Amino acid sequence: MHPRDEIKLSLTRREFFGRASTGIGVAALASLLDPRLFAAVTDRDPKTGGLAGLPHFTPKAKRVIFLHQSGAPSQMDLFDYKPRLDKLRATELPDSVRMGQRITGMTSGQSSLPVASSIFKFQRHGQSGAWLSELLPHHAKIVDDITMIKTMHTEAINHDPAITFIQTGSQQPGRPSMGAWVNYGLGSENQDLPAFVVLISQQSGLNVDQPLFSRLWGSGFLPSRYQGVKFRSPGDAVLYLSNPEGIDPDARRRMLDALGTLNKMRHEAFGDPEIETRIAQFEMAYRMQTSVPELMDISKEPEHTFELYGEDARKPGTYANHCLTARRLAERGVRFIQLYKRGWDQHNDLPRDLALQCKSVDQASAALVLDLKQRGLLDDTLVVWGGEFGRTVYCQGKLTPTNYGRDHHPRCFTMWIAGGGMKRGFSLGETDDYCYNIVSDPVHVHDLQATILHCLGVDHKRLTYKFQGRDFRLTDVHGEVVKKVLA
Repeated sequence: MHPRDEIKLSLTRREFFGRASTGIGVAALASLLDPRLFAAVTDRDPKTGGLAGLPHFTPKAKRVIFLHQSGAPSQMDLFDYKPRLDKLRATELPDSVRMGQRITGMTSGQSSLPVASSIFKFQRHGQSGAWLSELLPHHAKIVDDITMIKTMHTEAINHDPAITFIQTGSQQPGRPSMGAWVNYGLGSENQDLPAFVVLISQQSGLNVDQPLFSRLWGSGFLPSRYQGVKFRSPGDAVLYLSNPEGIDPDARRRMLDALGTLNKMRHEAFGDPEIETRIAQFEMAYRMQTSVPELMDISKEPEHTFELYGEDARKPGTYANHCLTARRLAERGVRFIQLYKRGWDQHNDLPRDLALQCKSVDQASAALVLDLKQRGLLDDTLVVWGGEFGRTVYCQGKLTPTNYGRDHHPRCFTMWIAGGGMKRGFSLGETDDYCYNIVSDPVHVHDLQATILHCLGVDHKRLTYKFQGRDFRLTDVHGEVVKKVLA
C-alpha cells in the first residue's frame, strides 16, 4: 500500500473534526449542521408579511405593473426619432460610431453593415411634443403621462442573459427576480391573492420568438413563497385550485388544518423555511378558490372598458386581456404584476412583424395608463414598459426599400415609466444621430431597478438577504436612483 493511502486510512473521526474546525472548514461544517446559520433571519410585519421597518421612507408607489416586451422593441422605429438617417440610408456604419464594440455572431460575418433608417413616419404629440412612430397612435394619448428614458443600456448582448439581467439583476440564473424581492421586502396588501402575479402573452408577429423561463419570476435563494404565481389562460387561471369531486369546502378546511398541524411539528423539529412556505401556500390556495374566479370574471366590466382596451380584451390570454387583468389586480392591492409579451425579436421582416406587434400592444398599453388614471390609481401605481435591450441601426440581412431586419443592440434603447413618483410628459437622455451610442444621461439597468425600488419606498442598498455568508441585493453592488425622472 502506498504511504499516502495509509495516511488517508489513518484519518480518524476525531482528526476529521479537528481539521474541519479551522479556516473555511468551520463555515462548511456549520452550514451542513444548520443551514439556517447562513440564511437571513428577519422580523416580519404581521399585517403585510413584509420585512419589519419597510418601507424605509414614504413611498410614492404601492405597486408595480411591469410590461416586459420580450425580444427587444426597435427604439428608432418607435420612440427615438432620427430624421438624419434618411440621408444615410444604405451607407456603411462608420467605424467612428461603432468604435470596435462587439456585435453578435448573427451579423459579425456580414461583409457590410448598411444603415437602415426607419420606414415609419413620426409626429409630435401632446403638450410635451414627444415624437412617436405612426405604429403607436394610442400612445399619443398618454405621452403627457409618461417619462421616456431613451438612454437605457445593458451589458448583455443576447436574449437570455439580458432578460435575466433586467428581471433579476444578474446575467447568471439563480438570483431572485425583482418581483420576488419586492414581495419579500414589502409583503402583500391583499391576503387573498398572491403578492406577485405573472401573465404571459404570446407573439403577434409571424417569426418564431424567444422562449421565457419560469426562473425569470422565481425566488432564487429567497424562500419559494416569494416567487411569482403564473396565471394561465384559457382554462383555470391556477391549476388544482378547485376541490376534487366529492370534496366540499368544510372537508377541505379540515384536511388543511390537520396537514398544517403536521407541518408545524416538522418545522419545529427541523426549522426548514420551506415548510413554512408550504403551509402558507396551502392556505393561500384555499383563499384563492374564491378570490381568483372573481378576479378573472370580466363579464361585469362595462362596455366602455372594452372600447378603451379594444375587443381583444374579451379574449383570455391576449395582451389586451392581460392589461385589463393587471388593472383588476392593482385594484385588489397585488404588489407586483409582471406581464410578458413575446414577439419583439425582429432580425428580419421587421416592418411586417413590428407592425403586427404594435397593433396588439399599443392600444392596451395606453388604455392601462388611462384606466388607472381615471380610477385614481396611477398616482400610486408604477407602470414600466420596455424590453431587455435595443436594436441596431444597421441592417441584418438584405436591405431593400421596404424591408430590413435589425440585430441586438445593448448600447442604447428606450423604455417608458408612468405613475407613482415619476415626472409626466418628460423625456430623459439623448443618443447620437445613428441611435448607436449615448450622448447624455445614461441609465443602466441597475439604475432602473434602484429607481423602481425607490418609488416603492425602498433603499435598494438596504434591501438585502444573507445567503451563503454574503448579503445579496437586487442591484448587486451597483445602481443609482435616477433622480431626474422623479416628480
